[in-house]
Amino acid sequence: MQTYLILFLAIAAETIGTTALQASQQFSRLWPSVLVVLAYGFSFWLLSLTLKVMPVGIVYAIWSGTGIVLIALIGLTVFGQKLDLPAVLGMGLILGGILIIHLFSNTAPH
Repeated sequence: MQTYLILFLAIAAETIGTTALQASQQFSRLWPSVLVVLAYGFSFWLLSLTLKVMPVGIVYAIWSGTGIVLIALIGLTVFGQKLDLPAVLGMGLILGGILIIHLFSNTAPH
């Protein structure tokens, strides 16, 4: 369970970093740019800790898939970026894949 907490924190840090990346305006604003580097560094460090327990493919699938969905939601709510139906359906498939891994895979610790 601790591994999933660390993975969740890695996802949160990556989401913060990606949100700051948008706010940095191509690294032209100092503090959002600093936040990008710090958040990504922290996220990758946390991600590396999960690799002691879980396979890299599973960790990366959960990390990237969850991050994609969270960033899309932040893009919608914070930056006003709209999603069309194919984008929403694709993200639904990503979430479905993550659920299948969690519920049925013996590769991921439960």
